[in-house]
Amino acid sequence: METFLTLIQLTLGLSVAYVWTFRYFNVVKEFSLFGLSDLTRNLVGVSKVALATLIVAGIWYPSLVQIPAALMGLFMVAAQYFHFSVKNPLVKHIPSLFLLALSAILAWSAN
Repeated sequence: METFLTLIQLTLGLSVAYVWTFRYFNVVKEFSLFGLSDLTRNLVGVSKVALATLIVAGIWYPSLVQIPAALMGLFMVAAQYFHFSVKNPLVKHIPSLFLLALSAILAWSAN
């Protein structure tokens, strides 16, 4: 089970870091579509990257995982809300839904 949780931590943390660094141009388009400001986008980005870092650091320091995973899950719930609000096709919901599931598993399994 420990290996499974480690894989989830790596998947969640690295996926979020990848999207917010190397695919940032997509994030800019999505936040614009959602009608959110640049400041909101940047605050969400900094928060998600910080949470992703804590989740990965939780591999070595397990006490760090539960709260960041729960907060990341809340961000993913918000992502679902915004995808629904602009009536995005279901395929656009899948990444944040998958990361929501990973966040929930980590939050409930931690400690």
